[in-house]
Amino acid sequence: MNQARFFKLQQVLNRRQPDLTVITDNVHKSRNLSAIVRTCDAVGIHQIHSARPMDGYGTHHGTAKGSHRWLGVNIYDEVSTPIQQLQQQGFKVIAATFSDRAVDYRKIDFTQPCALLLGAELEGVSAEAAELADEHVIVPMMGMVSSFNVSVAAAIILAEAQRQRDEKGLYDQCRLDTITYQKTLFEWAQPKVAEFCQQRQLPYPELDDEGDVADASNWHKQVLEASIGTETNK
Repeated sequence: MNQARFFKLQQVLNRRQPDLTVITDNVHKSRNLSAIVRTCDAVGIHQIHSARPMDGYGTHHGTAKGSHRWLGVNIYDEVSTPIQQLQQQGFKVIAATFSDRAVDYRKIDFTQPCALLLGAELEGVSAEAAELADEHVIVPMMGMVSSFNVSVAAAIILAEAQRQRDEKGLYDQCRLDTITYQKTLFEWAQPKVAEFCQQRQLPYPELDDEGDVADASNWHKQVLEASIGTETNK
């Protein structure tokens, strides 16, 4: 890790939006999931929620180009679970779906805590999810086709969310809590060390100004001594 790279990681985390997220309702095509993940990273979303992917959650690396590394993905059996959990946390769930109450997506205030709900290919948002959603939005279309690809719709709507949030200055200061920030920064900067610590239930060591483990030799010595002590006590 060099200082420029470490600074880039910090810059990205400083712009993360903890109160903006996406829920996918049975979106299962890997290319679409990957494109959505890539867009979420681009607009500063920190984690997303995926409900009932038909063949399991999977991303297409050729599309995501590593973007999946930078977002947390929460998987659920039922779409009602993330919707209700987020609503209880004060989020407005905004479904991209055709209905009598759907409005132009540009009329929605995306600077409030909100989750964009996106439906599966062909079927769209399920009836259950649409009923639970607080708002319905559509992207106006001028051609013969009736809907955008789900990943394209996500990009269009989230670009508007980014525009609104940028105008309001929500990218100008860090909005992640300290614990989440420090944990994520370590996992981004030192993924192999983070995995090592997770497997052994060890706390993460401190990082220096360049994103390396501070006083690494002493930390390795402490880990080795603790490991020997554990084996001795068995």
